[in-house]
Amino acid sequence: MGRMAETSNRRSSSIEDYVRAIYGLAERGEAVTNTSLATRLEVSPSSASGMVTKLSQQGLVAHVPYRGIELTGEGTALARAVLRRHRLIESYLVSELGYTWDEVHVEADQLEHVVSDLLVERMAAKLGNPVRDPHGDPIPAVDGSVEELSTRLLDELPTGAVGKIVRVWDTDPELLRYLSEHAIGLGERIEVVERQPFGGPIVVKVGPQPEAATHALGKEIAQALSVAVR
Repeated sequence: MGRMAETSNRRSSSIEDYVRAIYGLAERGEAVTNTSLATRLEVSPSSASGMVTKLSQQGLVAHVPYRGIELTGEGTALARAVLRRHRLIESYLVSELGYTWDEVHVEADQLEHVVSDLLVERMAAKLGNPVRDPHGDPIPAVDGSVEELSTRLLDELPTGAVGKIVRVWDTDPELLRYLSEHAIGLGERIEVVERQPFGGPIVVKVGPQPEAATHALGKEIAQALSVAVR
């Protein structure tokens, strides 16, 4: 089987984008509907609806009463294969090519559909087979297994909670740059100092004590950071 056959037996890039989006919504615990998919993929609800019908016909998704659209076993395997490529590409760009974490998502969106499996595995080997990408997202193994960490969103943590930032869910470059500029990064110690009432900011200390910096973080950031609580 030649190099071309290796990528040509894949599904179309739009099918790959959809299963990855469905997987991503489910990963966050969000309901997967035609509307939420349309929002995530920036397409019209009717486009999303048409594509979901196509995915259903191909055995990649099923409509589950009261739960919405769910990936089948085959759909999950496909989504994880796409995510493996996407997240390894992001890791490679940051580690080997000097990209910053806010620059890689758009590049990986393009490259994930065209790189060969051989190239992806060479990248993985070069990086020492990482299990997390630059945003802390788990990189599925070749067999599709995923290493899950026990984490909670910062937004859900009570005052006094202490943990380590292990994942950033948002791919918005501006949000990622904001975090970088304020040294709010993966692996940093974070402590919830105060939760201001009526949807106000969460006041946190980030970094090693005693020089930890205090920040007041709004809901968008508080819902984008996953913390492994001690």
